[in-house]
Order: sequence, then structure tokens, then C-alpha cells
Amino acid sequence: MNSGNAFNKEKIKAKFGLEKIKNNFILKKIFGYAKNFKYMDIIKYNKKLQKRINLSFEDYQEYSQFYSLINVELKLVDNKYKRFINIPYTQKEYYHIYFDNSKEEIKRNYLNENEKVNIIKIIIEHEVTSFQKLFSYCDIINSIIFKKFNRINITDMSYMFSGCSSLKELNLSNFNTNNVTNMSCMFSGCSLLTELNVSKFNTNNVTDMSHMFSGCSSLKELNMSNFNTNNVINMSYMFSYCSSLKELNISNFNMNDVNHIFFMFDGCSDELIGKIKEQNKNIKIE
Repeated sequence: MNSGNAFNKEKIKAKFGLEKIKNNFILKKIFGYAKNFKYMDIIKYNKKLQKRINLSFEDYQEYSQFYSLINVELKLVDNKYKRFINIPYTQKEYYHIYFDNSKEEIKRNYLNENEKVNIIKIIIEHEVTSFQKLFSYCDIINSIIFKKFNRINITDMSYMFSGCSSLKELNLSNFNTNNVTNMSCMFSGCSLLTELNVSKFNTNNVTDMSHMFSGCSSLKELNMSNFNTNNVINMSYMFSYCSSLKELNISNFNMNDVNHIFFMFDGCSDELIGKIKEQNKNIKIE
């Protein structure tokens, strides 16, 4: 499978005749729940099913690529010899990296000294289920844009952007957090980030939000009115040292099962804390 190839929806439809497939919901289930590899194997090795939905094994390879890729674009603040992505050694084969507009895949996750690179494109395959520390302390990144996020099998986003001290733009409009359970320290230390849109986050399965925005000292507002916190047990230091935060909508937070709320608003302004107390009477502020 050539992971560098680009596929658009119309091309896929034309190639596979998806509009004629009666059992399209099966495909959505298979590729939507790629976290369980047996679903992938169902279509991969079941010739009867392949025939039923008019999809061969060769087609499956390209089809799965289209429906499983996450596509990220990074813009850099400088070109020093530094790491720009943290890839576990065992996962390297599932990350495909391209510098600028080059079609050549780069087999490393750092920049060489004096290398002139402005934009980095990263394609991530469906085998990856954790984004823990993905960009942690990669302080040469100015902008991160998720252009595609066609999967819901990511379960861990803890420390994902932690320590990105040069980050000024973070576009998460295509983000999918449906099965994420851990968001601890996710944005901690993103001290130059002035705005962050998390209004579309699905947090139904999240249990840990500790330190999630800790040290985001330039953030001025956060709308978290859609957050489902029914399963969260740890919110300690969640907004600590968000010293510029003036507006924080957490009116729908359910705190019934939260065991840890230590220093949740430590370092925040008295004005903000006053608003929070009025907004949600159930939140205890220590």
C-alpha cells in the first residue's frame, strides 16, 4: 500500500461504485471501529463479504487507507535541529512524513541542522491508537492543523500538545475524540495559545482531565458547555495558571463522581473564580 497517495471521495466512489453498494453501513462499521482489528479482518479475509459488497482485497487496501488516515500539517517557527513529533519506535511504520511539498517520504521525526523546512505533512494510519505525547515539548511548532481525522480509535490524548511553547495556532475542527479516555495535560504549557476551540469535543468516555489546560496563560476564553463529564474522576489543576482567562463556560459540568479537584483553578483571577461560583453551584473551589 502506497501511503503517500492522495485519494478524494469522488475518486473512491468512481472506483468502487459506492453509491451502488446496498450494505454501505457495514463498511462504515468496519472502518469506523478500526480500534478492534477483527472488524478490519472481516472484510480483509472474508471473500463472501467482499463479493457481497463488490470489494476485492486489493480494493480494500486503498479503501482502508482513505477511511483510516489522519492528516496533519505543521508550520514551524524555526529550523533548528529539533524533534517535531514523538513517534514510539514500534509505531514508526504507521507514520508517513513529508517536508514542504515534497512527494518523498522522510524516515525521521526531527530536523537536521540548517535544514530549511517550513511545512511538515504527517499521515497517520489506523494501527495507531494512542496520541500520548505526540507533539509534547516540540517547541519549534508554530501551527498545527488537523486536515483529516477519519477515525475514532484513538483512546489516549494525554500530554498530546504539552509543552508546545511556540504554538500559536491549533486547528481541531476535524478532531474526533469519541473514544478518548485520557485528556490529562493535553494542552498544558501551551503558553502562547490565545484561542482554542474545543466546542466539538466528545468527552463521553473521558475519565482524566487533570492539568488539561494548565499553564495556558494566554487563553482568554473557553467554551466547554458541551463537555460531558459524567465519567470524569480527576480534574485537579485542570485550569491552573490560566491567568488571562476571562470567560469559561463549564455550566454543564457534572461533578458528582469527580474525586480529585485539587487546585482546579489555582492561579486564575478572582474575577473568573467569582463567575464560576455563580455559574455552577456544584463546583467546589479550593
